[in-house]
Amino acid sequence: MRNRKISFTVNNEKVTLHVRPYETLLETLRERLLLTGAKEACGLGSCGACTVIVNRKPVRSCLILTLEVEDAIIETIEGLKKNGNLHPLQKAFMEKGAVQCGFCTPGMIMTAKSLLDRNSRPNRSEIIEAISSNLCRCTGYKKIIEAVEDVCSKE
Repeated sequence: MRNRKISFTVNNEKVTLHVRPYETLLETLRERLLLTGAKEACGLGSCGACTVIVNRKPVRSCLILTLEVEDAIIETIEGLKKNGNLHPLQKAFMEKGAVQCGFCTPGMIMTAKSLLDRNSRPNRSEIIEAISSNLCRCTGYKKIIEAVEDVCSKE
């Protein structure tokens, strides 16, 4: 198979690339677009460190081929900051101390953002369910849940 030219949008910018047949979205984001917020961890889709939003849904970028995102709209952690201001979730994670080592934070925030995009007032159970597929070894999730709840209470 040969490389194929595709286009998609990342953080509101149109991108056109020649991609390899088995190139993952994570590889494209990190190695070709230099968007390193999505982390390469398990490579199996188990941990959520590589989560980005594709067409309004959280996806494990290590499991999706770049060829599959042709014409898609992709959001990464780098795209959340607007006009020099952090996204409310980014602020809340810092204020609540929900970042610890920070490795899982981008994927966790993107998962939480996807939830809030669908439901601006989730209850605690919905927050827990949404982030349950993202692994965090440092925080115990309590501060992460509080950060998401804090954003919901300010809207």
